[in-house]
Amino acid sequence: MPAPLTLEGFRADLAEYLYQQPDEVDLDEHPLYAGLDSLRIVTLLERWRETGVEVTFVELAECTSFAQWWQLLSAPQGGADHHADA
Repeated sequence: MPAPLTLEGFRADLAEYLYQQPDEVDLDEHPLYAGLDSLRIVTLLERWRETGVEVTFVELAECTSFAQWWQLLSAPQGGADHHADA
């Protein structure tokens, strides 16, 4: 079973694609304004899915900050409130 995604891992993943250090990632920044394009977002999403996260690209696209991404990614998965919008 893969290790769960942590905030530190999340920041490190973002930093890799933003060419920053993890502590330089501004969680209040909008992902697109920070420099992520759709291909990078999909690549990150696939990496996070390997940790057991069940989030869609559309769900991430509706968020306006990395902090909102983290809320979505760190929410309990598979509960009664979670449904797949495939």
